[in-house]
This record gives sequence, structure tokens and C-alpha cells, in this order.
Amino acid sequence: MFLSERLGDIKKQGNIILNSRFLKNLTVLERTEFLQYCHRRNYKKEEYIYYQGDPGTGMYFIEDGKVELVLEGESDQQTHHSYIISAPESFGALSIGYEIRRISNVRCLTDCTLLGFFKPDFETLKKRHPVIAVKFMETLAVVAMKQLEIVTNELKKQVGAKHALSLQFELYMNPNNNDELL
Repeated sequence: MFLSERLGDIKKQGNIILNSRFLKNLTVLERTEFLQYCHRRNYKKEEYIYYQGDPGTGMYFIEDGKVELVLEGESDQQTHHSYIISAPESFGALSIGYEIRRISNVRCLTDCTLLGFFKPDFETLKKRHPVIAVKFMETLAVVAMKQLEIVTNELKKQVGAKHALSLQFELYMNPNNNDELL
């Protein structure tokens, strides 16, 4: 019984290794090594992984189950938006490389098995396998920049290009923000 359970776990991790879009720029060997730094966590249906506004401490790969990312409005009158994701997707990645707060609640829709990869794990990975760490950060940077591009384009539609771009420029040029930005 134990052997069949272990083989099932290996198959599920193999699904993450081979199909995770987030790890696609790593070789299969590098993906396997990366996942050695992850921690398996089991969550029950309806349990929250984290809440909107929490400090970001790590990312999660879904090994088994489904989670719902819920973006709450700022007031009770605003509608909530949600996204459902399942294996082998991941969420929370930007918290590894950036000091940002969570932008959504994450709740399990089913019993879930997740692999957590946290900031201390990344620090260990940097020391032991710097090439994998650099590739990981390159992917993280691409994801962050793509998100910035999408948000900037949407902001330009909503408030105009001049205002959207001035927000970015003023934030960067403000001497009070230098410590946060650099």
C-alpha cells in the first residue's frame, strides 16, 4: 500500500515537473532539483491558504485539487472576481522575488495537496544551485513585467496614457521612494 501511494505522489510531482508553465525554462533535471526544495502541505476543502493583504512569503504548486483565487472589492458594493486553478498550475510566485502583499484570498475548493516554495527555500537554492535560481528569477521577472505591461495598458484605457505613464515616472523619480524601488 505504501509503495503504491508513493508511486502516485511521484506521478503527481512528475505532472508538475513536466507541465508547469512556471518552470518551463528549466530542464527536467533542474525542475526535479527545484521541487526538492518544496514542502508538501495538505489542505481541507474550504480552508484558506492565505488572505488578501497578507505579506507574501512564498509560492505554491498545486499537486492535487482545485483552489479559487478571490479578488475582493474595496467595498461591499463592489463585486468579487474569482479564478479557479488546478494541477499543475502555481500561484503566489511574485512573493518570492518581491516584497509585496497578497492581492487575493486563496481558498481550497477541494481537499488539496500543494507544494510550497518559500523565501528561505529560495535562499538555499541560490547557494546550492545558482544557475537554477537565476533561471527562476528570470521567469519571475518576465511574469512581473508582462503583468506590468497588461496593467499599464488597461490603466491607459481607463485614465489616459499621460496620467498612467506619469504615475510610473513620478513613482520612480520621487526621492522618497528610492529605498523601495532600488
